[in-house]
Amino acid sequence: MKADLGDVTAFLSVARAGGFREAARATDASASGLSQAVRRLEEALGVRLLHRTTRSVVPTEAGRDLIARLEPALREVEAALDGVNRFRDRPAGTLKLNVPVSAARLILPGIVPLFLAAYPEIRLEVTADSAVLDVLAAGFDAGIRYDERLEQDMIAVPIGPRVQRFAAAAARAYLDRRGRPEHPRDLLGHACLATRSGQGVGPWEFERAGEIVRVDPTGPLVVAIGGGIDLAVAAALAGTGIVYTFEGFLAPHLDGGALEPVLEPWWQPFPGPFLYYPGRRLVPAPLRAFVDFVKTIHA
Repeated sequence: MKADLGDVTAFLSVARAGGFREAARATDASASGLSQAVRRLEEALGVRLLHRTTRSVVPTEAGRDLIARLEPALREVEAALDGVNRFRDRPAGTLKLNVPVSAARLILPGIVPLFLAAYPEIRLEVTADSAVLDVLAAGFDAGIRYDERLEQDMIAVPIGPRVQRFAAAAARAYLDRRGRPEHPRDLLGHACLATRSGQGVGPWEFERAGEIVRVDPTGPLVVAIGGGIDLAVAAALAGTGIVYTFEGFLAPHLDGGALEPVLEPWWQPFPGPFLYYPGRRLVPAPLRAFVDFVKTIHA
């Protein structure tokens, strides 16, 4: 029995992406070519590796077993090939990062252009996704997350501001009409523009002089955490209600006067995020270059 390594790689790409079209977009291959490669592999092995429906592509039990056995070996192959980079004058290759939308919007713009200018032979692929996932299993080299979401066996490097704040704000016209809250509990009588995560709509948390107050927001709008925050901010700018999110999302509108701070003495600080990656294998040259670059920024 002989199986082509390219067909094996195609199978893994499809399994990771959850579909032929998705894998084609991620690998610059054609969906039909990937389908043919997986079919050849299945014929060579004599077993079905993927359940195919019109809506999804899911590994069979045999496919899951093959993935579990192949991925560690392929990571070693990738690391070995990447080791050739040390013979180059400059690191080269592709670096894949999975980051929350907040990091893509507020942190990476100050880092990525400088990094790519310093390392023109590195190609950076960034996926903004606020969901928690296993970055290795999803095919990423590293991710950015906050401390409470870091896995135990990861190496974490500080990236971005080390202290951030949750902030609340509203348009002046709204506050003139509805009044200005003086205590977080006053928000119970206001139109709150809330965000929903995988756990549902969480409380708004405020802190002052050691006192922590949590308020369950109610109002006319709920948006998904991440990309939906733009809509919540737009609604606040239009005078719909009070928005609560990372201070960085609101800063341009606060500085320009389009939004007015609400309960600013109560804005709760929290630690900044980390760049994290597995510590149990060789670090690819592009990732090592990025880690070192981030460290110089925060030195």
